[in-house]
Amino acid sequence: MTDQPEPAQSKPAALITGASSGIGATYADRLARRGHPLVLVARDAARLETLAAHLRAETGVAVDVLPADLTDAGSLAAVEARLRDDARIGILVNNAGAAAPAGFAAADLAPHYRLVDLNVAALTRLAGAATQGFLARGGGAIVNISSVLALAPEIMPGVYAATKAYVLTLSQALQAELGPRGVYVQAVLPAATRTEIWERSGRSVDGMQGVMEVGEMVDAALTGFDRREAVTIPSLPDAAQWDAFEAARQAMMANFAQSHAAARYRA
Repeated sequence: MTDQPEPAQSKPAALITGASSGIGATYADRLARRGHPLVLVARDAARLETLAAHLRAETGVAVDVLPADLTDAGSLAAVEARLRDDARIGILVNNAGAAAPAGFAAADLAPHYRLVDLNVAALTRLAGAATQGFLARGGGAIVNISSVLALAPEIMPGVYAATKAYVLTLSQALQAELGPRGVYVQAVLPAATRTEIWERSGRSVDGMQGVMEVGEMVDAALTGFDRREAVTIPSLPDAAQWDAFEAARQAMMANFAQSHAAARYRA
């Protein structure tokens, strides 16, 4: 007897933030083509409706649109409630994020503070709401979009890299806590990817070296998802480098708990 493909209606729905363009819209396309119903979240309702209509026509899956500004408390609470209460949802793609021009030497630091609200606070609250729902429903998956800048903070000034380092660390902590309870958590660390984030942050992607097309990045990330990788770095050629980095980190952990300062700090 041959295995039959899983019926589309049996697949969990995916809630995707930042779904109106770029990485989020591409995740929506790929997951819809895998047969997952969708809940699309972003500020731009018109773009969401256009994408939803296209995906319904192309794939036949159910696509709900949930316009929301995740830096607005009321909008964020509505998305949290959807994650907790909608029993269909089994995947959260925590993708909404932004970058800011310049660094802390800029005259106006407000864009950096807004960045923390979106990249850190909103992402954390949605991960928490999804966790509550998934544990109650017996399992699920959280995909947190970080960045290679989590490992290379010197490259970009300001708080962007720090917010993405937070996303990586949170993902690792959640995987350690929730993995044994049936919730898979993946951190995706893209390098430079051709999306609208560049122009929105006052930068130009034209002329940059090593910019990956968004479709290729998401396809690689989904391969990592299928393999149940805890951390996926689509542009990294040699996985052994990440393994060595993790091994070094784990080796250091064993030396942190000491009753006295290290001898090198004691004159």
